[in-house]
Formats: sequence, structure tokens, C-alpha cells
Amino acid sequence: MSDDIILVEKEDGVALVTLNRPNAMNALSKALRSKLYQVMTALDRDDEVRVVILTGAGTKAFTAGLDLKELGSEPGALGAANAEGADENPVKAIETCRKPVIGAINGVAITGGFEVALACDVLIASENARFADTHARVGIMPGWGLSQKLSRLIGIARAKELSLSGNFLDAATAERWGLVNRVVPADELLATCRRLAADMATIDSAFSVAYKQLINDGYSRSFGDAMALEHERSSSANSKVTPEAVEQRRAAVQARGRTQ
Repeated sequence: MSDDIILVEKEDGVALVTLNRPNAMNALSKALRSKLYQVMTALDRDDEVRVVILTGAGTKAFTAGLDLKELGSEPGALGAANAEGADENPVKAIETCRKPVIGAINGVAITGGFEVALACDVLIASENARFADTHARVGIMPGWGLSQKLSRLIGIARAKELSLSGNFLDAATAERWGLVNRVVPADELLATCRRLAADMATIDSAFSVAYKQLINDGYSRSFGDAMALEHERSSSANSKVTPEAVEQRRAAVQARGRTQ
């Protein structure tokens, strides 16, 4: 396997990004976090890329979070847990990419790794995937969003159960709780993600970016404010769509529906 700490493969509008430190459970070292920012920024600017798949090398770990050896050996390294810059905060690094990001969770996603998973737009999990929030056990408060995102995804009581125990959540339960979209056999994980990415890649890229942004912006608001936001943006966007374009796309949607 390559010595590069992040591998990038691009094909048919889809970029596969692999965190490549399998011997360290793909832990988020300072160098890896910086590289992830560079990669995600470049993919955001790359007009040939419409969808990104993020995964970890090997079968054991998606990522085990911050590199604890590095944190314990370098003065000031713990500041990474509250880093605001996207070059040190991997969640923000992922969020710099306006295109859809599919998380292919191939193994454990622990603490900071759990936060990285939550930064993805869609999660597909291998049967080997497991999630754990061990912030309380390590004695470090989350600073990349987990304490707020998790409760909104799975409910406040379930989030408290995970975060205040540090226990692992298996893939099947994660699916049942709505944390991941679905669980597939380990040897089918990337193929499943590639098929979904291929479907997403057929959507006009600019429209996909705008729609993702609308969903994200609305989700952070109250329901009433989110509905007003949708009306504002849809009125502006839809006023530019011609009847001829709608008819052309309608026919394409019908044709696709007959093959699915």
C-alpha cells in the first residue's frame, strides 16, 4: 500500500478518498488533518468531481480519532480538539467540500472519528462498523460538533447513553437508530457506495451543491424559518427554469423510473 497518508482515486465523477494509516487505525495525526483539508479543498474545486466517498484503509478502522500518542507527546497538541481552522479540524475540512460526501464506514469510528463520520452527508456502514464516543473516558470535551449533532440524529436519550457510557454501538443498532442509512457486507461496502455515488453524480453539479446547502441551512433553523428559507431560495431558482427544460427532464426521469 502507498506511503501516502491519504489516497485519492477519481473515476466517472466520483472521488474515493481513503485515510491511509491502517497501522495506527487511521488516527487523525496533525499531518493527516492538514492533508485532508488540502484534498477536500482540491476536490471542491475540481469540476470533474461531483461526489466524494470517504473511507479508511483496512478493515479495522474508519478512523480512531485524534492520534493519542501525538497528543501525549507534543505540547499544545490537545488544542486540536478545539481547532477552528479547517486545516486542523477534519470536520470543517470535510465541510469545505460543497459536493455530497458519502461516508463508507469500514470499521470503528471512535470519538474524533465518530465526529468525522457525522460530517459526511450519508453513511453506509460495513457489518464490521462500530461507533463509540469515548470523550468522557478520555476526559476531553468534544469540540467538533458531536455533542450537538448526535442528539439531533438519534434522539437525546440515546445520545446520552452513548456519550455518558463510552460504550460501542454496533452497525445493526446504528442502522435501527437512524445513525447510518444502511448496513452491507464488508466486501460490498465500496461497491454499494460507488453505486449510490454514481446516481448522485448524474445530477447537475451546481444544482446538487445548492440543494445540499439548502438542506443544511434549513436543518440548523427552526421549522418555520426553514420553510421560509426554502420558499425564498426556490422562488429565486425556479423562476429561471424554462418549461422546455422541465419537459426534457421529465422525460428523462420517466425513462429512468422504468429501469429501476
